[in-house]
Amino acid sequence: MGHYLGLDLGTSSLKALIVDEDQTPVATASAPLQVTRPAFGWSEQDPAAWIAACETVLSQLAAEHPQALASVRGIGLSGQMHGATLLDEADEVLRPCILWNDTRSHEEAEELDDEEARSITGNIVFPGFTAPKLLWVSRNEPRVFERVRRVLLPKDYLRLWLTGEAASDMSDAAGTAWLRTGERRWSSTMLRRTRLSEAEMPRLVEGSEASGTLRDALARRWGLPDGVVVAGGGGDNAASACGVGVTRPGTGFLSLGTSGVLFTASAGYDPVPDTALHTFCHALPGLWHQMGVTLSAAGSLEWLSGVLVERPGELVAAAGTDLRAPGRLLFLPYLSGERTPHNDAAVRGAFIGLQADTSRADMVRAVLEGVAFSIRDCLDAAPHASWVRQLIAVGAGSRSELWLRIMASVLETPVALPAAGDFGAAFGAARLGICTATGADPDAVMTDPPIAARYEPDETLVESFAEAHHRYQSLYPALTAAARG
Repeated sequence: MGHYLGLDLGTSSLKALIVDEDQTPVATASAPLQVTRPAFGWSEQDPAAWIAACETVLSQLAAEHPQALASVRGIGLSGQMHGATLLDEADEVLRPCILWNDTRSHEEAEELDDEEARSITGNIVFPGFTAPKLLWVSRNEPRVFERVRRVLLPKDYLRLWLTGEAASDMSDAAGTAWLRTGERRWSSTMLRRTRLSEAEMPRLVEGSEASGTLRDALARRWGLPDGVVVAGGGGDNAASACGVGVTRPGTGFLSLGTSGVLFTASAGYDPVPDTALHTFCHALPGLWHQMGVTLSAAGSLEWLSGVLVERPGELVAAAGTDLRAPGRLLFLPYLSGERTPHNDAAVRGAFIGLQADTSRADMVRAVLEGVAFSIRDCLDAAPHASWVRQLIAVGAGSRSELWLRIMASVLETPVALPAAGDFGAAFGAARLGICTATGADPDAVMTDPPIAARYEPDETLVESFAEAHHRYQSLYPALTAAARG
């Protein structure tokens, strides 16, 4: 029986997952990673730590599951997006990787973000993207920049170590602001604007396409067979979409982590950058995806938990599970600014409508509703979102039945909760490894997960939620004016 390995290089850890031919997880391992912050707004990691973490997880798997590792046929990669890993002509690292959540290049991002850039990339150029980071390095670390001969994204540096090949997949490359996203090729114009050329870029492959084979020395070290193929893989959200079967037009997932993500797949390229909606290539050929982001989803509930000194789960449990029409109290979850659709780092959140008899349960429900309204803004910004038949719910917030009921009615879309299991980015990466190693049709591999529960919109409450959402939207101008004094 063949096995397949998914490697997910996150910000806080590297996770490995082995699945069998039936996609049943048989082994997992992880190793922690640390972020350094040498200055305000900076966020960096040493690429050597990624290699050490990969060595750790492979050693653990070799010790605990040698037979599974010995029959691995394909490897898929997933990883944190946007990071700038700078290499010299000998592929030696020149400086710590500048991560996705580093904001030092905000001035360079503003400079690059014009109509030309948006027409090429389909996106606003955010400070977290890779291109403005290189412009910052050219101006602030010129000696480093002069030695740059290759720029790789985090998971692609791991690929270089695994295979000796410099390659990137379309979904991850789309987050650099160097890709002609609609044409799935590097943009010489955007590269030139950051004093680079295609010579410094890795070759591009699709996520289900072979990018190389595992180096013989590494295969011998951990007992893998010869010739293990390594798939192109995907950026973390695209790989997660592969993990939950969101790889066909009309499918989408809702992630309720610290931030919230609404991810929809589409067969066409139809960007709307003015709404701060990300339009990226998907990890499979001929597909794109659109992604709206609210910066404080479960993070809003964590904030309320800290204020009320009660655990989030206990707060939500006390609010009950019955769905009812929203009250006068509104919560705007702009605790750290907002991404979609406002792209406003300065705006801040608020409770509106507090009164003498407002209870903890009222505040909890208002937070859950406010995050749902923010996600509705993401849904309304996506041109193809009306085609979505259901949304798969993932993330810590998906444990709340009440929240999923609210989401279904606010989004006017059924929300499905997967049964217990591992359907994250590492699983999606393993699925891409299956496609690459076997040539299997992605539609046959990227199936929906088993569903534990499905929540339909409550037609008797949809109008009430829509009215509350309208009131929610009307408050943004006042909040943004207040934030700016």
